[in-house]
Amino acid sequence: MKRKWMFVLFAVMLGACGVQADKLGVGAECTKNEDCNQDNKQSCLTNFKGGYCGSADCTGDADCPTGSTCVTHTDSKNYCFRTCNDKTECNANRTAANESNCSANITLVDGTKGTKACVPPAGA
Repeated sequence: MKRKWMFVLFAVMLGACGVQADKLGVGAECTKNEDCNQDNKQSCLTNFKGGYCGSADCTGDADCPTGSTCVTHTDSKNYCFRTCNDKTECNANRTAANESNCSANITLVDGTKGTKACVPPAGA
């Protein structure tokens, strides 16, 4: 019985671990600011299809929540986008119709070369 409880406790603790960006909602779909984590001054960037929880007008990575990076988008504005290694990381909190792409073809404001970010689809 003790072993069973140890397994349950381990499973619960493992579930509590993860990328901070998940907890903060960076990259999640949204329709209004309240859908995003307000503790890190995130807002719902509604100029992207499906909305995108992040921050606009960053001047560097220091302005972004942990797990995200400051990117100059093709619209010439800077945004905090979730960092990623592959596309599945970008879409844990997004629908198939509004998938983001994990892209290395981005302009980082001051991030590490080779960093990829979850770039949401354009259009509202």
